Amino acid sequence: MKRIFLAMIFSLGFSLGGCTGYPRLLGFPFDRGGRSLNSPASEVNPSISDRFLVFVSDRNGSQNIYLFDAQNRRLIDLRGLNSLDEMATHPSVSEDGRYIVFGASRQGKTDIYLYDRETEQKRNLTADLNAEVRNPTLSADGSRLAFEVAQDGQWDIWIYNISGERIKTQ
Repeated sequence: MKRIFLAMIFSLGFSLGGCTGYPRLLGFPFDRGGRSLNSPASEVNPSISDRFLVFVSDRNGSQNIYLFDAQNRRLIDLRGLNSLDEMATHPSVSEDGRYIVFGASRQGKTDIYLYDRETEQKRNLTADLNAEVRNPTLSADGSRLAFEVAQDGQWDIWIYNISGERIKTQ
């Protein structure tokens, strides 16, 4: 039986524990049909923000992103996010669950994408960037994202706003 990392479950316990002061272990259901958090498929790269847990799974035969609402204990439909010709990696979710940022490989090129659940739109933020990118992460408020960029033989961290503009740091 595959399970999301125990550390993530403990993190959910902190988030959902209220004012009790002690974390509690939450046992999310196992569903052989893949309609819940835990399934017999491979679930990797979990990331948590408040009540939302985003992860990559191959439960439907391709490497897709899933969003689980721990408060309502259900998967959330992500229309327009997953594509059959992409391999998704390293998702991150904003605290309110509106934005998801992730890496996706298509035809040998990896880019960073931002998905807006409100508009159901996915945007490639690095299409014009001639560099290798990986490991995106989203700020809690969803206004900025950071990711690694390999340019000129070294890895650097770049920060973008959600409009897709690079924020210059000193």
